Amino acid sequence: MICGGIDLGGTKIEARFFDGPDTATIEKRRVPTPLFSFDEMIDALVDQIEWLRAQGGNDLPIGVCVPGVIDRETGICYASNIPSTGHSIEAAVKARIGVAIPVINDCMAFAFSEAMNGAGQGEASVMGLILGTGVGGGYVLNGELPYRENGLAVEIGHVGMPLRAATRHNLPVFTCGCGKVACMENYMSGTGFANIAQHVTGQRIGAHELHVVDTNLAERLLNIWTDIVAECLYTIQVMLDPGCIVLGGGASQIPNLTDRLEVALERHRLGHVAAPQVRLALHGDSSGARGAGLAALEFAGAK
Repeated sequence: MICGGIDLGGTKIEARFFDGPDTATIEKRRVPTPLFSFDEMIDALVDQIEWLRAQGGNDLPIGVCVPGVIDRETGICYASNIPSTGHSIEAAVKARIGVAIPVINDCMAFAFSEAMNGAGQGEASVMGLILGTGVGGGYVLNGELPYRENGLAVEIGHVGMPLRAATRHNLPVFTCGCGKVACMENYMSGTGFANIAQHVTGQRIGAHELHVVDTNLAERLLNIWTDIVAECLYTIQVMLDPGCIVLGGGASQIPNLTDRLEVALERHRLGHVAAPQVRLALHGDSSGARGAGLAALEFAGAK
């Protein structure tokens, strides 16, 4: 299937040209994201769109995934790491190139990609959970394109951390960038891991630095962090009961993470109800752009 996908993030705007039965990356192009002006960001985005058109023609289905909340009615975005708040990326692009392209949340794009010939293939319901600098979620049911009534569905990173989990590990209340306190992402993201390490040791230790830390200390930090993440997985199961939870983002690369989480989740599960499968993303860092491209194919078919 031929399509183009663009992952518009706080560091880069990455365009990927996909082809083949598994919608695999054939070519890719990355440029820095302009962060000081919405118009400059749109200039860079349109340039990436034109690059994709040069690869696949002007009729190439192209989709864009972005962080943050997108209002379903107006297309207006709300994000903390790109200059899109108060603007509609979709409207701005259409004004420049003359045609509409789908713009969807990056976590929803990730989940859609992994549900379609990805780690969630064959499951009726798939939850995508990104453990990066922050935490985000997407959900796909019966292979259908993700849908958000008001843009907030499965924003699991901003659900409050259960008191029992914080008490179990004597963790403090961390203030979130969203303005609320004790949001899950402040405990279970890559940043959250460093928050926990600072509380336990007085030093900010990233998950990627555990190989240079005393083995006993590394294991202690991992046990706390995986227990917290398992609380989130339990919350997801109780609310959505997915057949599969697919993990992405930098923190998902912690060695043996799925094995650790399956053990931790076993301690939290309710009664004898089977836990969902926990898997790592099959399409890695291309999954967001791939999901946007697949969304563009559906968008083109619906017109």
